Amino acid sequence: MSNKRPKFLRADTVRLLRLGKNRRKIQKWRRPRGHHNKLRLKRFSYPVQPGIGYGSLRKDESKIDGLYPVLVHNAAEIQKLNSKTQCIILARIGAKKKIDLLKKAQESGLKVINASGGNIR
Repeated sequence: MSNKRPKFLRADTVRLLRLGKNRRKIQKWRRPRGHHNKLRLKRFSYPVQPGIGYGSLRKDESKIDGLYPVLVHNAAEIQKLNSKTQCIILARIGAKKKIDLLKKAQESGLKVINASGGNIR
């Protein structure tokens, strides 16, 4: 994501002084809760709301150190990867399985992003 982050503003901040018209200090995000609120309904031409996954990177933009991250759950998925273009992000797995996957990744020359965790070295 770029350095310029979107400024999410409360509904009607451009209209009412008490909500922040010409007063940047009190312009802050509040979730719209009204029954007929167009912002809550995500209507067209109204400002966007923050939410899960908003502005997350697309697959083609998500390079880490020049490598594309790939989520890996088991050893079979490691064998399919290319060490020159891809790196590994380990899924939520147990310690025993994590150690095995780390050994396989090291043998195949793949970089693991989230290798540390708990008492695994």
